[in-house]
Amino acid sequence: MKMGNSHEVGLVLDDLYLKHVTGQHPEHFSRYHAVTAMFEESGLATKMKPLQSHRAAGEDLRAVHNPSYVALAEKEILSGVSQLSTGDTDVCPDSWEVATHAAGSVCAAVDAVFSSEPDPIKRAFCAVRPPGHHATPNRGMGFCVFNNVAVAARYAQRKYGVGKVAILDWDVHHGNGTQDIFYEDETVLFCSTHQSPWYPGTGFNDEKGSGKGRGLTLNAALPSGSAMNEIGGVIDDQFLFAMRKFKPELVMISAGFDSRLGDPLGQFCLLDEDYQTLTNWMRQIADEFSNGRLVSALEGGYSLEGLAAGVKAHVGALL
Repeated sequence: MKMGNSHEVGLVLDDLYLKHVTGQHPEHFSRYHAVTAMFEESGLATKMKPLQSHRAAGEDLRAVHNPSYVALAEKEILSGVSQLSTGDTDVCPDSWEVATHAAGSVCAAVDAVFSSEPDPIKRAFCAVRPPGHHATPNRGMGFCVFNNVAVAARYAQRKYGVGKVAILDWDVHHGNGTQDIFYEDETVLFCSTHQSPWYPGTGFNDEKGSGKGRGLTLNAALPSGSAMNEIGGVIDDQFLFAMRKFKPELVMISAGFDSRLGDPLGQFCLLDEDYQTLTNWMRQIADEFSNGRLVSALEGGYSLEGLAAGVKAHVGALL
């Protein structure tokens, strides 16, 4: 595995994310313990530049979410509800602080890769929770409150004038929220591999975007048991071609590790070395078109051992 210099890759890792307490739930804070323990035991964190976790501004949340939903989420969470009324996302009173930091920290990674400081980082991994890719403009669902990657993609466009963003989502579940947000958008290419039929029941191959965004949503709905031959085959044969045609100025990954073999909430069969390959492919796209700029954010992954191993492989390939 090729290693760059120690400050080429940034890392968001913050115990704040343990404060999102969901009870006996798959998206439990033990997931974050598993990830932080891996970084400590492997020494990977010492090879990366720590990035400060911070809260997303309201205007950044509202750039992709309806203001009424942002207000509703804040009201419900701070009032002490145990689940958002919009869907299957468990919360606690601290979840408002944590969820706004999750979105804001991916924005902070965008700041880092676009920094004008000498020797800026090129790539970043954001170990955040709750995940984000199911959050639609007007609905938190699927364990998600805000769409962290979408918020950061739009932030990059608004703050840095980024014209085009490419997003790859390899979570086993379709990123319906990201798709909904950018479905008619000609400035964002969204590519997703996911199990189908499976939650949330969207992401069929004929869902390709509409209006000016027609052709810029690419879905690969794959059956249970799919492995690198099928998943990587679609990405290599179709998605990378589309990305090279699109020529993104920023590359982003919704990095869900429930697509790994043995995850309790998925039936895909990716291996750790497959995440290394997929990451290297995205690095190539970033190097070709985005001056190396790549931001990855954690999504799913519910086997504690599998999550830690998948993140380790992914981050190792970012270095």
